[in-house]
Amino acid sequence: MKRATFALAMAMALCAGAQADDYPSKPIKIIVPYPGGQASDTITRLVGERLGKALGQPVVVDNRPGAGGNIGTDAGAKSPPDGYTLTIATAALPISKHVYRKLPFDPEKDFMPITLMTITPLVLVTRTNLPVKDVAELVALAKKDPGKITFASSGPGTSHQLSGELFKSLAGVEMLHVPYKGSPPAHVDLMGGSVDIMFDNIVPVAPHIKAGKLRALAVTTKTRAPALPDVPTMAEAGYPNFEATAWFGLLAPAGTPRPIVDRLNKEVVAILTSPDIKERLAGMGATVVADKPEEFGRFMANEINKWGPVVKRANIELE
Repeated sequence: MKRATFALAMAMALCAGAQADDYPSKPIKIIVPYPGGQASDTITRLVGERLGKALGQPVVVDNRPGAGGNIGTDAGAKSPPDGYTLTIATAALPISKHVYRKLPFDPEKDFMPITLMTITPLVLVTRTNLPVKDVAELVALAKKDPGKITFASSGPGTSHQLSGELFKSLAGVEMLHVPYKGSPPAHVDLMGGSVDIMFDNIVPVAPHIKAGKLRALAVTTKTRAPALPDVPTMAEAGYPNFEATAWFGLLAPAGTPRPIVDRLNKEVVAILTSPDIKERLAGMGATVVADKPEEFGRFMANEINKWGPVVKRANIELE
């Protein structure tokens, strides 16, 4: 029995090695668990186009939105571990572990991290005709009419909603959460005046801010964002304990051969750190990280620990 087990293990190792040697021999798919037009989609297409050229195979972006990103992420978790189906992870992934009662995958056990690609601030934005010019005025207005201020998000249990819940807790205000199926429709209603405020990634909202269609009150990182240098941080606005970021990483299914993971890490890191791509991402407000798989794994674990108390305090639970 031991000889048979050893022979099987050797055969599997040889098979994995052969897969790695031939990789890639067909197109690669990257699942983006959100609609087109969001920051995750924009950054993935930018990197994917260059990755296809580096690997000599087409890289296809597959948008699979729904359930706060869990539909696409579940598909990625259950894909063959051969390096041909990858998945984009966002800040919503570690939150999902706490929010969803019956999550069909485990964010840590069912994936192998490849690299944390970028980190971007969230921006607290308002409709332009809301009578507030800064965070202090927003808090005053929210306290004057508890529950009247509405805050949009890209969906239940997302980092956008959790940022709003964190703000409610720290500012001691009541606001009504209005979830959408992705950020683009939320932007439309925000600009149209149907909702009042939103925490969203800097990448998709910066153009609306610069065009005067949305008003920015604060960014959620410790330092100001180069893309919006005149917008204060939440710490500057009086909330030093408020920090939230949007981030985008690349995952492979658990069990993917390490040589394939290392090859993907090498190529994606090279793309992200190339001067032209780095400059384009910086122009969108994204800071390149491009770390090793183990570093990304530790980052994910820290994010899971960070958002657990926020979810519990807000009493958020989804099926």
